[in-house]
Amino acid sequence: MLFNSLNFAIFLPIIFILYWFVTNKSLKIQNLLLLVSSYFFYGFWDWRFLFLLVFSTLLDYYTGIKMSDTTSPSKKRFWFWLSVSINLGFLAVFKYYNFFAASFAEAITHFGLKVDPWTLKIILPVGISFYTFHGLSYVIDIYKGRIKAEKNFIEYAVFVSFFPLLVAGPIERATHLLPQIKKKRVFDYDQAVNGLRQILWGLFKKIVIADQCAEYANIVFNGAESFSGSTLVLGALFFTMQIYGDFSGYSDIALGTARLFGIDLLRNFAFPYFSRDIAEFWRRWHISLSTWFRDYLYIPLGGSKSGTWKKIRNTFILFLVSGFWHGANWTFIVWGFLNALYIMPSIVFNTNRNHLDIVAKGKFLPTIKELFQMSLTFCLTVFAWIFFRAIDLSHAYSFISKIASLSLFEVPYFPGIGTSIPTFVFLLLFFIIEWLGREQQFAIESLGIRWPRMIRWSVYCFFILVISYFSYSSEVNQQFIYFQF
Repeated sequence: MLFNSLNFAIFLPIIFILYWFVTNKSLKIQNLLLLVSSYFFYGFWDWRFLFLLVFSTLLDYYTGIKMSDTTSPSKKRFWFWLSVSINLGFLAVFKYYNFFAASFAEAITHFGLKVDPWTLKIILPVGISFYTFHGLSYVIDIYKGRIKAEKNFIEYAVFVSFFPLLVAGPIERATHLLPQIKKKRVFDYDQAVNGLRQILWGLFKKIVIADQCAEYANIVFNGAESFSGSTLVLGALFFTMQIYGDFSGYSDIALGTARLFGIDLLRNFAFPYFSRDIAEFWRRWHISLSTWFRDYLYIPLGGSKSGTWKKIRNTFILFLVSGFWHGANWTFIVWGFLNALYIMPSIVFNTNRNHLDIVAKGKFLPTIKELFQMSLTFCLTVFAWIFFRAIDLSHAYSFISKIASLSLFEVPYFPGIGTSIPTFVFLLLFFIIEWLGREQQFAIESLGIRWPRMIRWSVYCFFILVISYFSYSSEVNQQFIYFQF
């Protein structure tokens, strides 16, 4: 079920009413309602993959209890590795098997041998990378003695499959979400209104920004060989805004929806395109994944405390694994490698924590230096996104080669470029609102709070009308990009 669909617009109010007005007397029944509604939400896409979700949940629930109950280090290690192996095994089969099979077949051709690889004709289960990482963090934390196993299956299952975060995050931790699931929740009007504002902004990002940019990004990337270098730069910029609007829009809707049910999820984006270096960018982009890899991969490898060369090694491992997590394609690995290269100066010279506060905090405009830093970081990010969007490495290479040609200085053009003017207008509005709201949790969190009610509601109605117009003027609802990861 898509957040930007009519089905979800019907589903959400029904669950909200049942949650607060029918089941509110009992926490157990409330949690059961969340679990059933989450499974319905997931099964609406393809009910067959519900079995995989339930199996993964049962596996980690059972192995977690076995680890907590045993005093034998060897038995604890056995249950831990059983859970990790099966979880990663599922990812390997569904997400990476075809990639490895095809890569092996291609590599062996260099030795004069030809192999026709056997591949799996299956689709990738939506959200498998996200709920697998939920379970992995849970069993790792139990194994390391940070938490005790949850004995209540319903509460644990809600932690894994809570529908706002089920298919594209944020990637939650048991230490943060489980205590909220276990305690009585009381309706908070201000919290709910704040959640609705964040949902509204998320829908604007997705439908008005991401989906419109996607239309033009697809035209340019799919016909790259026919366009000038300047047009390809424009296409890369469209994709840059598409992926941010799409994924951060999903996260805003997820966080806002969870807040309607009295639950706070981890923040996933913090205005990353206003970053002054790549280290800051990665503290602000897909925060839940970045911190997951930091805590469960980078630090166990030694983190930043093992000397410069090991710190460099650990950073490259972190970004290469992050790239591979995003998809079974060499383009994602190159994307991760590029970001590792980008962040190297900060790592080597220990400047990676220079920019911890939001840029120009308490000021209306950035300094010239800050503007230059943001522009450089943004350009590096746009270049890396080309690999993320490209079909394969050959596509990325030809795309970049065309940008590096003299056609870079031609006037950009693609069929239908005239229809993109409204998109540019909304992009300008979007950047202004994001800049003005950059010190908040989301851009319109405090927009118009002190304005007269009539004006404030007029602004909200404007957003609703624009979202409705672009939603119904599109032939189909665009799926969220991160559903494929």
